[in-house]
Amino acid sequence: MTRRVPSGDLASAYRRCRRLAAEHGRTYFLATRLLPAHRRPAVHALYGFARTVDDVVDVDCSGRTPMERATTLDVVEAQLHDALAGRPVDGSCAGPVLPALADTIDRYAIPVEYFCAFLDSMRMDIPGTPTFHAAYPDMATLRRYMYGSAEVIGLQMLPILGTTVPIDEAEPYAAALGEAFQLTNFLRDFGEDLDRGRVYLPADELGAFGVDSELVQHCRRTGTVDRRLHRALAHFVAVTRAVYRRAEPGLDMLEPRVRPGIRAANVLYAEILDEIEKSGFRVFDQRATVPRHRRLTVALPLLAWSLVGSR
Repeated sequence: MTRRVPSGDLASAYRRCRRLAAEHGRTYFLATRLLPAHRRPAVHALYGFARTVDDVVDVDCSGRTPMERATTLDVVEAQLHDALAGRPVDGSCAGPVLPALADTIDRYAIPVEYFCAFLDSMRMDIPGTPTFHAAYPDMATLRRYMYGSAEVIGLQMLPILGTTVPIDEAEPYAAALGEAFQLTNFLRDFGEDLDRGRVYLPADELGAFGVDSELVQHCRRTGTVDRRLHRALAHFVAVTRAVYRRAEPGLDMLEPRVRPGIRAANVLYAEILDEIEKSGFRVFDQRATVPRHRRLTVALPLLAWSLVGSR
C-alpha cells in the first residue's frame, strides 16, 4: 500500500539533503554525481537523514548530554513514523529532511525497518543507553552494530539504484559493501573515535597482536604507532579488503546506468586503505584522504561512460 507523504516543501527538503551530502561526504557526493540525474535526490535524502542523525549522536556537533541525545533519537524515530503516516512533523530534530526521506521511502518502497535498525545502532553510540558500547569485544558483536550503521545503508540504496537480478539476490553484496565502507571509516577515524571514548576495532583481534587500551592511549598521546599496533592495523586493512572483494560481484547486478557511480565509490573508498598504508598507519595525527586529482582521475572516465550509456 502506498504511504502518504506529509505536505510541505519537498524541493526545500531535497535541497537541504543535497547540501549536506556536498558539504560532508565528498567522495560520496562525487560518486552520486555519476548516477542518472533522476536518482540523485533519493540518494541525497538517504544521506541527509543519516547525517542529521549522526550529528545528533556526535557530542561535538550536538552539545547535548547523553540523555538528551537518546531522547532526541526517540523523537527522530517518532517523527519518521509520523512523516510516513502523513501526520505533520515540526522543524525540530530531523524534521527539515524528513519530507524528502518519506518521499524517497514511498517512491522506492524501501522497508522502514532499515531506518529503525539504523537508529538502534546509533543508540549503541550513546552512553547510558541499554545497548551502549564504548568498545567491542569481538567481530560478531561489532557486526551487530554494523548491520544498522552500515549494512542497511546498502540495502536502502538497492531499490533506488535498481538491479538486473531479483533484489534479494543482490542484497548480501550491498550489505557487504556497506560493511566495507564502515570498516574503512573505523580505520581512518581511529584517533578521532578514541578521543570520543570509542574503539570500534574488536578487542580480541587487537589483543592477538599485543594491543590493549593502555598501548592505544599511549600511541594517541605521543602520536606514534607502535609496531604491535602497526601490525594490528595492517591486519584490519587486509580484513577490510577481503570484504570489498566479497561485495564486488554485486556491482554487476546493478542496473548498467548506475554502475559507474557505485564503482567510483567502491574504488575511491577502498583507496583510503592505500592512503592509510602510505602514511605508515599514522591514524592518530593524519586523516587519510584520497587526493583530489585521484578522485577526478577515477570519476571522469566513468562519468564519460555514464553519459554515453545514457543516450
